[in-house]
Amino acid sequence: MYKIMIIEDDLTIARTLKDHLSKWDYDVIYIDNFKNIIEQFKEFDPHIVLLDVMLPFFNGFYWCGEIRKISKVPVMFISSAGDNMNIVMAMNMGGDDFIVKPFDLNVLTAKLGAMLRRAYSLQSQINAIEHNGVVLNLNDTTLNYDNNKIELTKNEYKILQLLMENTGKVVSRDEIMQHLWESDQFIDDNTLTVNMTRLRKKLSETGLDNFIKTKKGLGYLVE
Repeated sequence: MYKIMIIEDDLTIARTLKDHLSKWDYDVIYIDNFKNIIEQFKEFDPHIVLLDVMLPFFNGFYWCGEIRKISKVPVMFISSAGDNMNIVMAMNMGGDDFIVKPFDLNVLTAKLGAMLRRAYSLQSQINAIEHNGVVLNLNDTTLNYDNNKIELTKNEYKILQLLMENTGKVVSRDEIMQHLWESDQFIDDNTLTVNMTRLRKKLSETGLDNFIKTKKGLGYLVE
């Protein structure tokens, strides 16, 4: 089980984050004594840190610098102060990402998963894919966007999974059909068209009109 430490001044937010992330099988603690953060960090030895900018005594930039003296653990800043100066400062002090409050919990969860994957090569442990605020939940085959949850069929889910895992690359119709049916048998090409049309209709109803683009004669693309 992977460990997350939350260093957040607003304990209501900290508790909400702990409750949400615990449901995804993370071991989560939050700091409520801001005088000895490094001691608590050493004792818990987290895999990732969620760090607010505005904190009692010393700000998050200071604590990120202190953490960087002893650890390369991924640090994600979470703050309502999302102006460019704060984001640049966070990155310069050793932060790995910056998410602005208020944020969608599902987007945060997917970003954490991506950071863990990059840091610890935990591809098999990651249970969500996120791109531009669109979150594909690998556990229950649903899609979250703009606080809306979309139920997907098995084929719709598999199409999105393949396209989102290959963001920025054109995926051919043949590749998608092989991924869907895992067979060399002849599958009517129109069957894929029907599945794609239904999926695009669901996405469009949620405000994602051009999430999947067609590259004529080549295949499909999520940019």
